[in-house]
Amino acid sequence: MIFITGDVHGEYDLRKFGKDEFPAQSGLTRKDYMIICGDFGFLWDESRTERYWLKWLERKPWTTLWIDGNHENYSLLGRYRIEDWKGGKIQKITDSIYHLCRGSVFTIDDKKIFAFGGAESHDKQFRIPGVSYWPQEMPSLREMTLGAENLEKNDWKVDIVISHSLPTFILKELEMTDIYKPNRLTDFFQKVNHNLDFDLWFSGHYHRNMQCTHKHYMIFDSIAKITGNTFEIVEGEELD
Repeated sequence: MIFITGDVHGEYDLRKFGKDEFPAQSGLTRKDYMIICGDFGFLWDESRTERYWLKWLERKPWTTLWIDGNHENYSLLGRYRIEDWKGGKIQKITDSIYHLCRGSVFTIDDKKIFAFGGAESHDKQFRIPGVSYWPQEMPSLREMTLGAENLEKNDWKVDIVISHSLPTFILKELEMTDIYKPNRLTDFFQKVNHNLDFDLWFSGHYHRNMQCTHKHYMIFDSIAKITGNTFEIVEGEELD
């Protein structure tokens, strides 16, 4: 089974993975997957608290998969070796926690999933480069080109898109551009959206549980379970 949820920010938003909040976890195994749509936050400062909660997550029965958001320590992430896994590229953080590299297409539980992390911090003017903000939060032209090439190899057809930010047109339609400025990444996603045949697109970043179109969803503290070419909410509020 595949589950999808939004930002975690280290220990701050872990409650949704508790046994009381998510009782279905008792029947899961490492062959089930929890995908986090960015802002994982467990590679931040290597503190004792961070290591404790990372081990707590490691003990969960599923395999955790995550894309990077804008609140990651990219210097720490860069220390991990890139490996091949299920058709794409990952960085193995622990034996059951994997970072999904930007632009990869994975085949997971018979679903093709396009993963592309990154976003622009709207508060970066208040952050310190290399301490609380990293320029690598925004993908490079090479990463976007690689993503397009991998979609081309899959005939521009996948089942699910996992990103941190959304296409430009959605930000405009929802009148969110005062805070979340369109940029080269949201424009890239707009081109992907135009060319790609897909069923579902999930994004974190906006701290909302919301349906944007009949295919695009913001997800934060809810947990969605993929069922066929749609999903059901198994923890938290519906994506209205």
